Amino acid sequence: MRLAPLAAILAVSLGLAGCQLMPRTTVADHCANASNAGTHLCQLEMDIEGTRTALAETDMSLVQAQTLADEALEAAAEAQRSADLAQSTADEAMRRANSAIAEDELFCETRTIQKTDTGTCAEGFTLMSCTQTRYTHAAGRLSFIREIDNEQCRFAHRVLEMQVRCCAAANRTPISTTAMSTGDLLK
Repeated sequence: MRLAPLAAILAVSLGLAGCQLMPRTTVADHCANASNAGTHLCQLEMDIEGTRTALAETDMSLVQAQTLADEALEAAAEAQRSADLAQSTADEAMRRANSAIAEDELFCETRTIQKTDTGTCAEGFTLMSCTQTRYTHAAGRLSFIREIDNEQCRFAHRVLEMQVRCCAAANRTPISTTAMSTGDLLK
């Protein structure tokens, strides 16, 4: 039963003796070892020593150092002014681009055309899509689009009704259309 406390005391004393046997090294001694030169601690120590050496070896007066610092601050301020000007120019360009996009928005309309195989748009509009909406076996049947371009779409067979989607730039005057039949297209 008395062995456990004795073993604990022995372990602590061996640990303390081991700590005293470890050599006490400085950061400079640690970094002098080539295998430790790449560690962050040694790189930081090199930067500090380099700065300390440069300050100790400089023959610059306090006035010269203050002048140099003032020039650096003025250069930084000029760079900030240039960056601010560039940012405002970019913001203005973005505002103009967004304004131009808003002016050039599309105006779209859907035309309903009946009893034909061809769908077209009004003058100034571009055809965007063409869809058969109604059919019967007696007055036109389900048909497939044979041809479609910016001006017209053409189905393989006459259809009872189709819807043609037409778009133009918003700054153009839109032409209002309603449901049309083949006779309306010929006028």
